[in-house]
Amino acid sequence: MIRVTEAKDRVRNELLTVADAARRARREPGRERDLVVQSLKAAAAALLAWIVADEWLADPMALMAPWVAVVLVQATVYSSLRQGAQQFAAICVGTLLASSAQALTGNTLAALALSVPVLMLLANWPRFGDQGIYATTTALFTLSSDTVTTSAISHRLAQAALGAAIGIAVNALVLPPVHLRDVRENLAALAQETGDVLADIAEDLRQGDWDASITAHWSRASARLARRLDGLQAARGWSQESLRLTRDWLRAFHRVPLDVPAADEDERWSRITGHVAALIRALAVAADSERTADLPDGTALRSYARLLALLGEACHRESCWLLEPGGRQDGSYAYGTDRRAEATMRELHEALQASLRDHAGLGAPRAAVLGTLLLQAENIWAETERPGRAHRT
Repeated sequence: MIRVTEAKDRVRNELLTVADAARRARREPGRERDLVVQSLKAAAAALLAWIVADEWLADPMALMAPWVAVVLVQATVYSSLRQGAQQFAAICVGTLLASSAQALTGNTLAALALSVPVLMLLANWPRFGDQGIYATTTALFTLSSDTVTTSAISHRLAQAALGAAIGIAVNALVLPPVHLRDVRENLAALAQETGDVLADIAEDLRQGDWDASITAHWSRASARLARRLDGLQAARGWSQESLRLTRDWLRAFHRVPLDVPAADEDERWSRITGHVAALIRALAVAADSERTADLPDGTALRSYARLLALLGEACHRESCWLLEPGGRQDGSYAYGTDRRAEATMRELHEALQASLRDHAGLGAPRAAVLGTLLLQAENIWAETERPGRAHRT
């Protein structure tokens, strides 16, 4: 049974990979093009910085300009500005401390021994972010050169400032990066995978062949949903940062999509995945013969499986609508249930409530299991319906 479950996991992962590839194939432009654009921009920034520093200014420290410029073409314009300031500060500290150590000791090895430990400690200072290491590398470059003079220091810092300015300008003015599409893609993937998990549970319940190994498979699927939710939250953060300082500029060139799902959708899907996780925990307890005396009868489980399957279909429909942005210029989109499915779900819900009353006459444990499962299904149903039409029990 365990081997069958593991094989099922592998097949599911392969299907998700194929589905993701199909969704990417339908999108234009894709994430891959964004990566190519940013890579070419970084290369162009480095080339432009070298031309300005070496060809036009003939600066002896020309290497500093492209070195700084290439790393400042970041994922967002705001991060380029923030990291540019942090990196320039780190370069200044590294240059000045290394030069001071050299002037004090008159020996390169002694200057390294004096400055590098201090700079490595400063590299972990939160104010430097992840740019603190440049203080140490700059000190190494400074001490490895034969010209540790006031003139060399000024040239090094000037070229670092030039490189930072060029890198930030290229990132801000040439196709400034946006990450709003990532929110839609992650939200659609979360809806798709949630529907897959519900469909899997429904199929296993329908077959009546579920035990601890099957519930372990469901638990792994729930963990994947949690990771996907983390990805969605990260994408939302990137999307918000990509608009800092650039919103008006991007809107002027129509580079900001107007139909990005609202942030409230992240919270809604967080609740849905939380209810799915609670449902899986309840099923795991129900599969444990030492904790639960009796499972709900076959008729109730089959009705419950049909209800979960319909909820899974609602999630799948919502995923498809998310990937088809047409007709949602106001940022809204259709929710997962339709009228026919809703009518069927209400019939199943009524049948399950009647079954719950019957189970109550057979003993509290059996009624408690079915009641817990029904409650989680109702929670998922309420979140997948249109606002203001949430199901009430």
